[in-house]
Formats: sequence, structure tokens, C-alpha cells
Amino acid sequence: MALVGYARVSTEDQATARQLDELSAAGCREVAEEHASGGDRDRPVLARTLARLKPGDTLVVVSLDRLARSLSHLLGVLEDLQARGAHFRSLRDPVDTASPQGLFTLQVLGAAAQLERALIRERTRSGMRAAAARGSRPGNPGLRAGDPAARRATSEARRASYLARLVAGADAWLPAVQRLRTDGRAWDDVVRYLNARRALGAPPWTSERLVRAVRRMVAEGLAEPALLAAARPAPAPDRLLAVVAGILRSDPGATLRQIGARLEAIREPTPRGGATWQPGSVAHVVARARKAGLLPGP
Repeated sequence: MALVGYARVSTEDQATARQLDELSAAGCREVAEEHASGGDRDRPVLARTLARLKPGDTLVVVSLDRLARSLSHLLGVLEDLQARGAHFRSLRDPVDTASPQGLFTLQVLGAAAQLERALIRERTRSGMRAAAARGSRPGNPGLRAGDPAARRATSEARRASYLARLVAGADAWLPAVQRLRTDGRAWDDVVRYLNARRALGAPPWTSERLVRAVRRMVAEGLAEPALLAAARPAPAPDRLLAVVAGILRSDPGATLRQIGARLEAIREPTPRGGATWQPGSVAHVVARARKAGLLPGP
């Protein structure tokens, strides 16, 4: 169980020294520093920090505004931490989810967020009713009129916003995509890998969403076109059996973990396309190799 600190300032001109001192004094041996706006949810340093937290670990900040500026974002991170068995502590605020008082505070924050959403919905409806009474209609007048220029401007704004989000969070997923696709892994395998390591609060990847993101990065010159090449076909089952049989013939005393390590060293994917071999999976392949006559019986 570790105390992991997170320090953030908005601009490069600001310093995190005071936050680092407070976090160190609170017992944090590891502190992640980031220069980013508190309103930006796509912060790569924060994403990597959250992804490394293990059950029992505690994320520590000096104050709540160092983690999030909106109540919805804060609650999203706290709920995901709680689901993973990790905790959160703010040194200057009464929030420590490892204590009953901290959990109570979290429930109060959740009730406040629910009230805030209800008030926003009511204000929006009231504004729309008032506008309708004056003869106004909601939405973009150009889009309602079918103006091609308005449609192009809206489409370009959406594309620019999408690219900005991709670039802001690319450090959390693009290097893994480059490594796995270079190894010839299929998109489904890459998606499983990313989802197993995605940051708390981040939406899960799908193959369609990931391919679309990579295509956009390639189109902008931010990723290699080779990433979109067809994946190599999965090895035939008899080849995998032959590889395992060869390992055991060369080292009859090898344990299941040692065989798994050898398979990982040569980048042999598991039957489900994963990169890590578990002893149970190795034992299953060994049993199949024996049944196929590639190895003598036990």
C-alpha cells in the first residue's frame, strides 16, 4: 500500500515546489508533477498515475482543485478509485476515502452533484421556454436553414476538437498501439491490452473507435501508416504445440513458469491473443502437445 502524490499547476511559469513539500511531508515517496489546466480532463500524467494505482494505494493531493475543477470530474475519479480498491486523500480538505468520515463527505459531494445537474436542467428548460415565447428557436440558425457554410464550419469545429482530444491523451495509448501493431497483433488484441490498463474514468476502447483514432493520427502525420496494415495471421495451433514441445525437449525439467517466460521472450501470443502466459495456460498447451504425440506421456 503506497501513498502516491499528484501535484499540478496550470502554466509552465508556476512551480510545484510548495505542493511537493506538503506531499512529501504527508509520506508520499512518489509524486507525479503536471503542468495543465484543471478543467482539462485529458491529462496524460494524471492518466498514467491513476493507471498505476493498485488496491490499497492512496492518491494524495494538496487540495481538491489540484485534481479537478468540476464536481462531476472529481466524483468520476473518486468512484473509479473506490471500484478498484484504491483510496483518495486531500490534505487541505476533509476528504479521505479510507475513513468513514471521508466516505460520508463523498456521499455529500455526490448529492451536491445530483442537485447541480437538476438545477442546470431546470435552467436550460426555463431558458428554452422563454426563448420559445419570444419566437426564438434553439440551435444554430444556419444549420436549421441548411446553410452549407454553417455545416462546414460545424463539421470542421468537431474535427478539430476530436483531434485535440486525441493528441492530448495520445501518450496513454499510442505507444502501446505502435508496439503491438508492429508485432503484428490484431486490433481486438490491442483493444484488450489498452482496456486492461486504461486510466480511471476513461471510456473503454472498441476496435472501431481505436481504428478511427489511429486513422486520424496517421492522416495528420502523427503516426506511421504501417499501423493500419493488416495484422499477421494467428499461428496455427499445431505450431504452438510444436514450439512448447521443442522447449520441453531441450529442457525437460522446465517449469510451467519457465516455459511461459520462454514463450513471452519469443513474443508468442497466448491462445486468446494476449502477451502474458499464465501457468494454467501453459499446462493446457503442454497437455495438448502430449495428446498430439509431440511429447511423451507424464
